[in-house]
Amino acid sequence: MAESTFAFMLQHFFLQRLMNQRNASPHTIASYRDTFRLLLEHVSKRTHKPPSSLTIEDLDARAILDFLDHVETVRGNVASSRNIRLAAIRSFFHYCAYLSPGSLGVIQKVLSIPTKRTARREVSFLSVEEMQAIIDTPNLATWSGLRDHTMFVTLYNTGARVSEITGMKIMDLSLGTPSVRIHGKGRKDRVMPLWQSTVKLLKSWLQHRGGDPEDPLFPNARGKPMTRHGAEYRLAIAKKSAEAQCPSLKEKHVSPHSVRHTTAIHLLQSGIDISVIALWLGHESPVTTHHYLQADLAMKKRVLEKLEHPHTKNILFRPGDTLLRFLDSL
Repeated sequence: MAESTFAFMLQHFFLQRLMNQRNASPHTIASYRDTFRLLLEHVSKRTHKPPSSLTIEDLDARAILDFLDHVETVRGNVASSRNIRLAAIRSFFHYCAYLSPGSLGVIQKVLSIPTKRTARREVSFLSVEEMQAIIDTPNLATWSGLRDHTMFVTLYNTGARVSEITGMKIMDLSLGTPSVRIHGKGRKDRVMPLWQSTVKLLKSWLQHRGGDPEDPLFPNARGKPMTRHGAEYRLAIAKKSAEAQCPSLKEKHVSPHSVRHTTAIHLLQSGIDISVIALWLGHESPVTTHHYLQADLAMKKRVLEKLEHPHTKNILFRPGDTLLRFLDSL
């Protein structure tokens, strides 16, 4: 493939494949952009070529593997972050297969690079008492306190992702229904019901907040949409203050995503079907939601109590061989 075509293919991938054909969300485009910015900078240093002069042969499997190792060892990213970078690269190389069939040998080797297996982390969630303690912490006599209190309640009510809660606009509310429209991943919207207590709280917040329908529902102090970091920071402040009333919070890491997990677990404990919870959280498949079943130890215990345990005898095992005794001692 000619050297002058690589830059064209990458631009074509973003403008045609992602934006035009797939209608990818701004979050997806930003993630892919950051991946290729890092990749091109890394390969450019490796080949001593400017990014605009690179060819697809410069980004062969060896170069990609070297970049992925760099992501983990130098940048300190975990395996899941490495896999996200690799997914973006694979998507581009799949597209290149149509535009540059002469480079299929290089492309196929890159596409054969496997993702790393990662251990599924235990789902972190809060008890009802812990969640209530955090919700009750903000000072309702202040503008920011009322905003945080309302945001935490809405977050718990809907199980929204942090990007979904910060992206909510006033126009997304339908308090007469009562419901809120959530703009999910992959441009997939869903309408979530609201508790009457949440509706009452939102009405009070809107009287203080004011603004136009297009304005963010939960703005920062400058009236702009709150960032992911801003929402995490406000939740961290509330969690720290709530520790005095609920000491068990000291041992837990609390983030907007753990509040999302909390909503899912509490729905599960209330007897809600797993497929309904999947729809509630905006999962494409209930399979994604199944790890909440593994996290709910209380539910496992209730299932175990329904089983009749067998009668057993206490047997003292004695290894009959010195080598077996050695292995048993390990």
